[in-house]
Amino acid sequence: MTSDQTLAALSLPPVLDLQAADPLRAELLSLRGRPLQVDASQVNRLGGLCLQVLMSAKKLWVEDGQSFTLEDPSEVFSEQLSAFGASHFHFEPEGEVS
Repeated sequence: MTSDQTLAALSLPPVLDLQAADPLRAELLSLRGRPLQVDASQVNRLGGLCLQVLMSAKKLWVEDGQSFTLEDPSEVFSEQLSAFGASHFHFEPEGEVS
């Protein structure tokens, strides 16, 4: 893990299905150790496995004392998050080290 505090940015692909889960996990892990801003504006399908990957990543970032924020979630992303019963799940900054 790196100590680089430069904000990292990740744009989620439009389709977050089973095939997208492993590449998403790998990309997230490559950015670990830095504050992360995730752009969800282009998402038009959110699968359960990718949601789990995002939730796990959020937990890792908080445990590492880094911010993990989700920016501009598409309407579909928000609706599907709610359909999974995860509308309470917030991707807001937590655990950020100043």
